[in-house]
Amino acid sequence: MKKAIFSLAIGDNPMYKAALHSFKLYAQKVGADLIVSDKLHYKIDIVNPKFNASPAWTEKLKIGELLKQYDRVLYVDSDVLITPNARDIFELYPDLSTTYWFNEGLKQERKNDIDLVQSELGKVEWPYIDERPVYYNAGIILTSKQAGLFSLTQLKDLQLICNEITHYDQSYFNYTLHKHQLSHESFDKSFNRMDMFGNEGYLEADFIHYAGKGYAKTSRRRDVQFLKDFSVIFDGIVPDDEIKKLKEDAWQAYLEVIYKKYSLPNILIKRFCELFLAR
Repeated sequence: MKKAIFSLAIGDNPMYKAALHSFKLYAQKVGADLIVSDKLHYKIDIVNPKFNASPAWTEKLKIGELLKQYDRVLYVDSDVLITPNARDIFELYPDLSTTYWFNEGLKQERKNDIDLVQSELGKVEWPYIDERPVYYNAGIILTSKQAGLFSLTQLKDLQLICNEITHYDQSYFNYTLHKHQLSHESFDKSFNRMDMFGNEGYLEADFIHYAGKGYAKTSRRRDVQFLKDFSVIFDGIVPDDEIKKLKEDAWQAYLEVIYKKYSLPNILIKRFCELFLAR
């Protein structure tokens, strides 16, 4: 069986570089090819969107192209760390007719997202679990040829909704899944461990997802926290000098953002950050 792990990483963000280290090691462990898009292939016009929207989100459509070459594809956002002891997700979730991802609807309120996508594309029979709508997080997706989801998703649909709804790719993939009543299942939260579950024990998860602000106090500190955790998790696995450089690059990128935010002299801002922010 041919397996692929797919991600999108455009630019030289040190967080992406660290994430790809973890993906490469995991791909070797589970016998999968690692495929990374470093540029966009699906042109979409985002103009005055009502909510936050990125043209990069359409790149997940490449999953459908990869499934013409591979039996199974694991898509992983580039703000994810796959830990060295992570279990083989392909073995744990083997049904080829099912798309696996994490049902964040059990924890997060997503009714507004669901209402918005249905207002644009029409009503569908949306499933519920424990009186809450099923709504999957699209940051980590395990799917197969037989599952069918990414043979039905289309760029023209994303263009139609991208300026009108929240989380336009995620909501559209959920909508398409339920519209066609395709087989779906939530994997354990350890394969998409987000800070909605709190910080306790998160480093022990299989896949750690730093969505939003991740495990930092603010979204601006997310990359610094990401590299801090990376240095702990991959100590002795990734060369020390490489970890040190990635951490320093993330710290400098953070400082550049802070320098623009405050009118104080940079040297004072830097000193304050060094004194009071862990890295």
